[in-house]
Amino acid sequence: MKKVLLLLLFALCCMNASAQFKRDAFQQSYNDDKSNPKDSVDVLFSFKEYFQGLKHEKEIKIGTMCAGSALIIGGNQIYNQQYWKLPIVYTGIFAPLGAGIYLNTQGKHDAAKHCFIGAGVAYWGTMLDGVISFKSERYPLPGRATLFSLLCPGLGQAYNGEYWKIPIYIGALATAYYFYDTNNINYERYRRIYKEATSTETSYSGPITAETAVYYRDIYRQYRDYSTLAMVLIYALQVIDANVFSYMHDFEIADDMAMSVRPSVIMPETQLAYNPGPAFGVNVGFRF
Repeated sequence: MKKVLLLLLFALCCMNASAQFKRDAFQQSYNDDKSNPKDSVDVLFSFKEYFQGLKHEKEIKIGTMCAGSALIIGGNQIYNQQYWKLPIVYTGIFAPLGAGIYLNTQGKHDAAKHCFIGAGVAYWGTMLDGVISFKSERYPLPGRATLFSLLCPGLGQAYNGEYWKIPIYIGALATAYYFYDTNNINYERYRRIYKEATSTETSYSGPITAETAVYYRDIYRQYRDYSTLAMVLIYALQVIDANVFSYMHDFEIADDMAMSVRPSVIMPETQLAYNPGPAFGVNVGFRF
């Protein structure tokens, strides 16, 4: 009996949706302005718009500013009119980068690696400084929240005032990295054992056979890949979370939420060659 009632309710809803579509199809207004060749989708990035922003001829979005400044170092500071930061930016990035290249040619690879890391940290700080210094009257600014989370996981949630989410995302990322590190250690171990067991140059006498080693090597490599995928998904999720909840910051739900269900009859508003007649259905309304 319940299945029959559910089927009837579904059929009524389908009839109502069908009639609603037929009614609204003739009331749809389209943009027939062919003078504008652009599609309805906005251009994600334009170098022309970016350079106009650097020359302060027009205001640009925070995403455009950061996308262009990812290639043109110092663009964030130029757009924000903080020219005094440019010497700090260029010195902080290019000095350790040049030192790292020089040390690498001298065979001092460990010292060069630390220089490259320092240049990367300075570049990251330059991008973060641009996001922080971007002037906007809107709070929260979805673009700023998104870029905060891209540059530092959890920072977008802090910007939105949702501090309770930070331990969740940081803990999830730390857990995923822990499993990645553990699985990678085991993968490297069994790969080494497999190489030793199958090598003709060394005599291997360990308790683990080559077949067992290659089996566990593949298993831990698969687990390591799953851990990597988990880190990527958690990282992407916290970016999406920061963006979505910055948009919904001012969205309020009333305390007197209610839902109403009532039968309805929809009469066709336009005389057609084929007149389907009245449509019977169910109107479902929500109040929040």
